[in-house]
Amino acid sequence: MIDVNVRGKAIIDWLANEYAGIRTGQATPALLDTIKVENYGSMMPINQVGSVGVEDARTLRVSAWDAGVVPAIEKAIRDADLGVSVSTDSAGLRVIFPELTSERRVQLLKLAKHKLEDARVSVRSMRDEVMKDIEAQLKSGEISEDEKFTQKESVQKQVEGLNSKLDVAYAQKEKEISI
Repeated sequence: MIDVNVRGKAIIDWLANEYAGIRTGQATPALLDTIKVENYGSMMPINQVGSVGVEDARTLRVSAWDAGVVPAIEKAIRDADLGVSVSTDSAGLRVIFPELTSERRVQLLKLAKHKLEDARVSVRSMRDEVMKDIEAQLKSGEISEDEKFTQKESVQKQVEGLNSKLDVAYAQKEKEISI
């Protein structure tokens, strides 16, 4: 049987991770977490080839542990198309985030809404799998008709709880983007 709580937590964690990548007015190191850099023939996250820190509200400092990897980091950040400017100096890179325009805020809200819908689709898919599993248990005689209804009600309550958590995450991101 599929564990709704475990799968639900995975979906919520996925959405939180996706929302961390949607930048707002503040520069945070998490914005670069999804970017992979080619290093010695393999693709690695930026935080494994250097340290990422906040220099000021709109600037991140990337200090590579190996100076030879700086051009690869710069290329990876530019290729990620985050709408940032990158400047290289002797200590590493500066990633400068421009002020958000109202047009960009609208785009970010649409992106956040799209990610919310993806998460909801995952929740619905999981619910459908669990419901089919419950029906299969009923047909094989593992559970009674009453247990089927009890389990289905329980699953539906868990799904509703998951959806409300997803809505809260979206509302927080919407508020963050709109500021």
